[in-house]
Amino acid sequence: MKNFAGNIHPGDVFLTNDPYHGGHNCHLPDWGFFRPIFYKGELLFFTLCRGHQQDTGGSFPGGYFPNGYDIHAEGICIPPIKVWDRGRERTDVIELILNNVRWPDGVRIDLNAMIGATTMCEKRLGALLDAYGKDTVLACVNEMIDRTERAVRAEIRKIPDGVYTGQSATDDDGTVLDEQVWVKVKITVKGEKMTLDFTGSDGQRKGFVNSVYAATYGNAIAAAILYFDPAIADYHNQGTMRPIEVVAPLGSVVNCQYPATTGASPVNVGIQVMESVCEALAKALPERAIASWGKHRGDYVFAVDPRTGERYVRTTFDYDGSGGAVWGYDGYQGVSTMTAMGAANRGNVEEMEIRLPWRMTRYEFLPDFSGAGRWRGGPGIHWEAVNEGSAGQMATGSTDGDVVQGYGALGGHPSPVSRTYLRRQGEDLLIKPHRLVKVEERDVLVKHSSGGGGVGDPAQRDPQLVKEDVENELVSLETARAVYKVALDPVTLAIDRAATQALRAKR
Repeated sequence: MKNFAGNIHPGDVFLTNDPYHGGHNCHLPDWGFFRPIFYKGELLFFTLCRGHQQDTGGSFPGGYFPNGYDIHAEGICIPPIKVWDRGRERTDVIELILNNVRWPDGVRIDLNAMIGATTMCEKRLGALLDAYGKDTVLACVNEMIDRTERAVRAEIRKIPDGVYTGQSATDDDGTVLDEQVWVKVKITVKGEKMTLDFTGSDGQRKGFVNSVYAATYGNAIAAAILYFDPAIADYHNQGTMRPIEVVAPLGSVVNCQYPATTGASPVNVGIQVMESVCEALAKALPERAIASWGKHRGDYVFAVDPRTGERYVRTTFDYDGSGGAVWGYDGYQGVSTMTAMGAANRGNVEEMEIRLPWRMTRYEFLPDFSGAGRWRGGPGIHWEAVNEGSAGQMATGSTDGDVVQGYGALGGHPSPVSRTYLRRQGEDLLIKPHRLVKVEERDVLVKHSSGGGGVGDPAQRDPQLVKEDVENELVSLETARAVYKVALDPVTLAIDRAATQALRAKR
């Protein structure tokens, strides 16, 4: 609105991906298309379609380069710019952008689809305005925002007044290796107002884990509303944000300054922002406690597919373990990162094998690889795949959790540490997060992705649930006895009630 004052028209579409000049973004792969929505010549709305692109140029394909000098090494930085002007594509601008990415055909397809989505939104909003009139529609919008604000204020009033703290760390920043980067929050609840204050978090780093304020704000709010009544989950909007203040000091890892790199920030330190808030609020509302989800276990391989002779980058299949437990429920199985909150999942195996020269040989839950608890975390995953393409480069990108464990809540155990290996000629080579690694032909990539943390004392878990976990090979007999204090017959898996009672009494 500021940059294009007096030059916004029906049929315009604006694009930006720049975290420092776009106001909505977290890292360069996320491209946002804004379309102004006019009705009878009056600008009433904007609609945004944002999505992660296959490539954005820069030093390493896919956008996760741990060793970038500054944000310009991470890719093309697009400030708010018109890509459609009064219904006509600005072909020169589009071609300039596509000339700076490695897979212009794929990116063009995505851009057209995203712009098409904003067009569909414009048509549907127009139909809504035609049906009910501007005054009614705008009155309903304002009423929805006001209702949500009242509901959120009521939820905050249910939280006991006080100050609650939480913290979380990522293994390192990719440049200063093996030095943890900390996010710390102090949550102050007073009446119907909540302040999430990240003062005390580490300063911005040379590596690519930095988060701009917009990303920190979004992740912090998202974590807070997980503790509200699920009945209002579908109604969050601007009204949600009015009673909640997010403080993040400029120059910190949660509010970095240009030209700091931000490539990993949606996961690191985005996850750490959410984990710290969830840990703090678990102290305030134990009956809504949420344990940490399994840490992200991605990688981004750049090589050549011998079937086509074309270069590829693999960014489309995540290997994360599972969600953390919540009070009353075990963790959600096999989902993506905590920052996606279950909305993102993996594609299927066949789709990946058709598109990319990697053959999956193992993809299963791993026993004893989640945080134990009265409600246990979702199970961890063991995944293996063979490189049937050329030698190439692999970035372990925004992977995390080789050092820092996700927290458990209310006596629940933390999530285990994760591991990534390259199996080469029978030897397993440990690959750490935030690194660049050479991949050879016929290498086997092995991932042990941890499950989520647990909630509550494991020795209070229903013995029948422990028995079912053993039957499903999610928990071993040894862990059932040593951790959950449940004695099972090793042959029939029947529960020995007397022995179980004795184990739990002894504890």
